Amino acid sequence: MPKPNIVIADDEPAVLNAVYRDLNPRYAKEYKIVRADSGATALEAVQKLQQRGEIVALFLVDQRMPRMTGTEFLEKAREIFPEAKKVLLTAYADTEAAISSINKVGLDYYLLKPWDPPEERLYPVIDDLLEDWHSEAHIPYEGIRIAGTQWSQASHEAKEFFARYQIPYQFLDIEKDAKARLLVEGALNGKVKIPTIFFPDGSFLVQPTARQLAEKVGLQTKPARQVYDLAIIGSGPAGLAAAVYASSEGLKTIVIEREAPGGQAGSSPKIENYLGFPAGLSGLDLTRRALTQAQRFGTEILATQCVMSLRVQDPYRILVLDDGTEIVTKAVLITTGASFHILDLPNAAELVGKGVYYGAAYTEAVFFQNENVFVIGGANSAAQNALFLARYCKKVTVLVRSQLSTSQYLTDALYATPNIEVRLGVNLLALHGTDKLEAITIYDSNTKQEETLQGAALFVFIGQRPRSEFGERLLRRGPKGHLLTGSALKDEHGELPPEWKLKREPMLLETNIPGVFAAGDVRLGARNRVAAAVGEGSTAISMVHEYLTTV
Repeated sequence: MPKPNIVIADDEPAVLNAVYRDLNPRYAKEYKIVRADSGATALEAVQKLQQRGEIVALFLVDQRMPRMTGTEFLEKAREIFPEAKKVLLTAYADTEAAISSINKVGLDYYLLKPWDPPEERLYPVIDDLLEDWHSEAHIPYEGIRIAGTQWSQASHEAKEFFARYQIPYQFLDIEKDAKARLLVEGALNGKVKIPTIFFPDGSFLVQPTARQLAEKVGLQTKPARQVYDLAIIGSGPAGLAAAVYASSEGLKTIVIEREAPGGQAGSSPKIENYLGFPAGLSGLDLTRRALTQAQRFGTEILATQCVMSLRVQDPYRILVLDDGTEIVTKAVLITTGASFHILDLPNAAELVGKGVYYGAAYTEAVFFQNENVFVIGGANSAAQNALFLARYCKKVTVLVRSQLSTSQYLTDALYATPNIEVRLGVNLLALHGTDKLEAITIYDSNTKQEETLQGAALFVFIGQRPRSEFGERLLRRGPKGHLLTGSALKDEHGELPPEWKLKREPMLLETNIPGVFAAGDVRLGARNRVAAAVGEGSTAISMVHEYLTTV
């Protein structure tokens, strides 16, 4: 395959040459750098690249070009290469135009001229954007292929695994692709079992478990040390933030994740209110950055491992995994977060992966192009995923039992999107379909009427239940399962639990077991926001340090 392209455009020869001079030595090995002296010339070059079957990774264009501004060029260019990253070169006086371009053309970054020294003001920006592009772009490749069907729960779970771990794959629907079916039959001596997953080395796995997939693609599933300073259970925003701070400060840290990194935030198509990202970023992007950062400092990440129990063996805390492995650690931080409630309706369990999905819009949206789909839930996660689905689906109906509880910017966006309908005061009564979802029945409290609505998929984002079951025999929990920490451990008389034997009181994020902490959505009193989870995870490390001085 030809190298991906970086397209640069500026009508001033000196500036154009300077951009090329700085980019060429750093990026020419992996990218072809295309120069253009105007927006029109650049657009013509982009059209030729498309005709030759080549791809563009990044546009870097000047705003003040005659006849066609940088913003105008990017509007046209993104129709041809929508996945390419977009950077605008501006003078200080043009920053207002650049900021407006964030919404107008989905601008990823704007750079002020001059950008000297490039090592500080150019390369970090371009490196970051190209890394993002590689994680998102659909680049032709001979990689992992999942042969299955759209309405197979096991196929859905395999797609979700690779998507959440950001491992590129190609999905082959054996019901629609005769060659894909022949591929499976050829591998299985005429039989068909799904999913069958083919790897670049010529091997394949038939109906594999998540653990088998993790081991096959080289993810760590066994601890490398005998003893750790800190074990973090869960790799959502709170857990990954804690891992970054703990490892960077010298603590021997391991993170145990039973599904895929990122937690609920990892399935968010776009987070727009996280500090420092004015154009927003996806949950997968945030997760990838955090994982890379934590591993850079030496954090071990165990994939597809579930903590079954916790016991105290002073001065250590012992975590027992589902395969019998025991992890010995001096301190524990629980950041298992929360999961969406499961629909309590007949046929709901049978339709999971067959039109009913829990937090999987990012994975499945492309398979429902031009279809009517439903999103149930009234909080930020539901709104973010509805907006993402609206880019692909004919119509998205958001079903809310009472009122929206979304951030204002999301509320505004929902009502401003033409193919999204928000229905308040609606209860879901039934699901219809056998092999796949075909329709739903709702009760509208406004009209006092039941309605049956045709649709191909239902994406569920209702409520939250904390993932704290493994500690129910040892850790104090609230009525809904949230872990109690700090002052929340005291009863109505101000007394701590009898198992608390220390003279000091529990720290703010410390559970009823000294040295066992909790942060994020699993903790009673936590705020359900990404930034809040990151803050708690980071704060917990100072308490872990304080505790370790006493061990």
